[in-house]
Amino acid sequence: MFVWSAPITAVPNVGDSGFFPLDKKLRLRRDHNSEGAARVAVRMALTASSFGQAAEDYREATGGRLSRMGVWRRTMAAGHRLAERKRVEAERAAAPAQVGEGARSRRVAEERPIGEQGNVSSDGTMILVREEGWKEVKMSAFSEVSAEAPRGHPRPDDKRRPSRRDFDIRIALHSHSYTAGLWDADEFARYQYAEGLRRGLDHVPVLSSVNDGAHWIRRVTADNFPRAQQIVDWAHATRRLHQVARAVWGEGEQEKRWVSAQLEELWRGRVERVIRALQQLDRGQRDWPEEVGDPVGYFMANADRMRYDWFRSEGYPIGSGTVESGAQSVVQVRMRCPGRGWSRRNANGMLALLSEHRSRRFNKAWQALREPVH
Repeated sequence: MFVWSAPITAVPNVGDSGFFPLDKKLRLRRDHNSEGAARVAVRMALTASSFGQAAEDYREATGGRLSRMGVWRRTMAAGHRLAERKRVEAERAAAPAQVGEGARSRRVAEERPIGEQGNVSSDGTMILVREEGWKEVKMSAFSEVSAEAPRGHPRPDDKRRPSRRDFDIRIALHSHSYTAGLWDADEFARYQYAEGLRRGLDHVPVLSSVNDGAHWIRRVTADNFPRAQQIVDWAHATRRLHQVARAVWGEGEQEKRWVSAQLEELWRGRVERVIRALQQLDRGQRDWPEEVGDPVGYFMANADRMRYDWFRSEGYPIGSGTVESGAQSVVQVRMRCPGRGWSRRNANGMLALLSEHRSRRFNKAWQALREPVH
């Protein structure tokens, strides 16, 4: 009986590292992707709606074949390594001063340091965590602030309605960076501080922090950046006044008139008058709805952070749109897709990658992943 057998070929030599010699020559990874191919796949996983879509995008863009699970494995491996590097960095940044450490020592190397004026805003947004339910991602957005001349009077042919801001300094926030994760407030504080050092907030001449008035944000920001002028976001103060008026009168003309009058006082920095108006309402309102809370207490506690006339004259921003838009672009677009949710470890890995990607530091972060964690 004739039995055919395939010709015997030499088995390539495999070193202790698990790499074939040709793999080393071509600088292939253990998964036999080049560093460039793996980097492209992970970047696509951060911008696509799913890992399956990222695999399709990868095939169309490169002609290579990579399965959904292949993209997922590469992304999670990179995310876990990056999250660990960030954890070590945050702990090092927040550690007590060490013996021999000079005043000029940098625990975190500066990158795109903010020049004359900066802002840090923080917020929380929810994602679904497997076996835990909806949990809050805490995040901060760091921005450079620049000022432009007021618009002034509208031109005769300008159909735009005049605004109360036409004669204010126009403030623009740009060069954003982000940090985000499933952390409690104290964990978040360490990561926020580390990113602040990276952007040079410890020596920025003018620094502000515009937020929604949440106690944990006020506390963490005051501890990390005590020189920052804290400001309650104008939109949040406006929303709270509308909620109060609707609880008293419902939606209608009376609500609009009352809110308009209070906003005019607030815009001019007369927060005490707003508090008195709220106290008058409070006398006849036994129980405020949950979304309103204690409006008198809210405005009294934040009075020093609502001096909008002075903030505007000094060129401070009074809106926290950077962190709110960041919550959408960094977190929600990718992390709130339909499905069972994320495991906590994988979520923090993705959030670390997404933060670096949206901060325009992905390529540098990728290179750093090849270095040992110190």
